Amino acid sequence: MPTPRDSKLCTADEAAALVRDGAVVASGGFVGAGHAEALTSALERRFLQTAAPRDLTLLYAAGQGDGRGRGVDHLGHEGLLRRVIGGHWGLAPKLGRLALEGKIEAYNFPQGVVCQLFRDIAAGRPGCITHIGLGTYIDPLQCGGRLNDRTPAGLVERVELGGRTWLWYQAPPIDVGLIRATAADPFGNLVTDDEALVGEILPIAQAARNNGGIVLAQVKRLLEQPAAPQQVRVPGILVDRIVVADEYEHGQTFCEAMNDDYCRPADAADSAEAPATARVALAAMPAERRIIAQRACDEIPSGAICNLGIGMPEGIAEAAAARGLLDDAAATSAVLTVESGPIGGRPAGGLSFGASRRPQAIIDQPSQFDFYDGRGLDFAALGAAEIDAAGNVNVAKFGTRFAGVGGFVNITQTARRLVFCGTFTADGLEVRTVDGRLEIVREGRVRKFVTAVQLISFSAARSREVGQEVLYVTERAVFRLTSEGLQLIEVAPGIDLQRDILSQMAFEPIVREVRPMRAELFA
Repeated sequence: MPTPRDSKLCTADEAAALVRDGAVVASGGFVGAGHAEALTSALERRFLQTAAPRDLTLLYAAGQGDGRGRGVDHLGHEGLLRRVIGGHWGLAPKLGRLALEGKIEAYNFPQGVVCQLFRDIAAGRPGCITHIGLGTYIDPLQCGGRLNDRTPAGLVERVELGGRTWLWYQAPPIDVGLIRATAADPFGNLVTDDEALVGEILPIAQAARNNGGIVLAQVKRLLEQPAAPQQVRVPGILVDRIVVADEYEHGQTFCEAMNDDYCRPADAADSAEAPATARVALAAMPAERRIIAQRACDEIPSGAICNLGIGMPEGIAEAAAARGLLDDAAATSAVLTVESGPIGGRPAGGLSFGASRRPQAIIDQPSQFDFYDGRGLDFAALGAAEIDAAGNVNVAKFGTRFAGVGGFVNITQTARRLVFCGTFTADGLEVRTVDGRLEIVREGRVRKFVTAVQLISFSAARSREVGQEVLYVTERAVFRLTSEGLQLIEVAPGIDLQRDILSQMAFEPIVREVRPMRAELFA
């Protein structure tokens, strides 16, 4: 018997053929999870074969890609795109080249702002009005989030409301929504049972539908029976076309076909085994990563709700687990969250970043950022590429390479206690621990403590206004943000202050009472 879903089924190429020239396309996903790979692949294929569609505007929140052509990088062709508004660019190098070469209009807005913009567009509101981004390069007083001279100003403005300054982010109405789920039931309702995250699929679908646009959904299977209504993430009334993707275009992430741990909760056995497993993982880390992870872990308050960034901060999860701080049964345990939506469990890394192993819950991404933006995080640890004398941090641009900020701005402007993690220098640094002391075997070629950062991703001045506690943790020294600037507060045993710290900085930090870093870190 025919179902409402039957008329919506089509191939990826047939779905891509519905995208018209000049359309505004919203794409969901987070790194390698939740992205409609079959649909963006089909759009690329159509453009390469027919030179259509052209002059699209691409709007996306989290970075979506693997750095080698997947994800939104399928759309990185001159002529296919006219404008891109993205939260993170580092995983889509073809898009980044188009932006830096001035071949498209390009904006970098905070990830949390973009995913909340989808809801604002759906509701017909004038945009997203928020404090997120003030004092950073996204503020109109600096770059306004624009990545080249071709890009016009005006998509983000400063406004005064209730005696306070806010940023007003605007976005165009959405014509096409590209979303992904696990399955479609006979009504075309979408469920996400096997997905590592929910993302922003509902607001994207609502925004496209309310603008008279189309919603193209990718799934990996069809259900014979209607889904339980509480499990439906996107109702079928919002979906125009459904594509059943091939298995290779619907992996759970870009590096894992299916990991059941991303979809099921922890049990008592997990909590019992976690410390021993984590201690093994810590022992296998390079010395600098282990030292930084352990020292940053010292700052986690009892019972804290936390966020750990990708890269260097990932090791903090192992340090916390090794200390028994992540025991789900303990009332004082810390809870790790990921901006994509998982709460609890252990965040995954690499191309599975955005997923969590054995989470307690998975909520939608806009709701997670509502919680973050309202200062719900007790603790956050993120990476840092450049740090200057004022305490400002850059994670967005490194020479001619542009990565963008993703959720960094949302998290660093709101977490109550904040730790920036990174090696003291980069590119070739080699260290070792000997008898409880740190030795620099080879110094890195790139200084990370600079006179002025290239772009302000974290504003120290804004941080002081909201009263955050901020530390900068490296393998050889720890700094604190003060009203006067960056203050050196700890030095690793075995490290010479002048030779190994001050001579490797482009500025003189505040040096008063300096204590040794905890000796156990170098055992």
